[in-house]
Amino acid sequence: MAFTDKTLTCIDCGREFIFTAAEQEFYAQKGFTNEPKRCKEDREKRKMETRGARGPREMFKATCSNCGNEALVPFQPRGDKPVLCDNCFKQSRSMAN
Repeated sequence: MAFTDKTLTCIDCGREFIFTAAEQEFYAQKGFTNEPKRCKEDREKRKMETRGARGPREMFKATCSNCGNEALVPFQPRGDKPVLCDNCFKQSRSMAN
């Protein structure tokens, strides 16, 4: 499927923004069916407001299942699944792609 840049209007600020062909392809790969309603600046602002309302994320210490180094993760490890440090996690993601 060929994608072409589209001009959309932000529902927050009313400015026009470009929904690029690359962004459309990314949305299609992720299975997203709706076009963005906000420009990039307003999407970022909204993310920050939403995250700020929750406060800082609680992090938990764990031992990396791959290299044995200490890892900080945003979930309470239960011991039934491997936990990876940032470096090992990034390596595993790059090998999967």
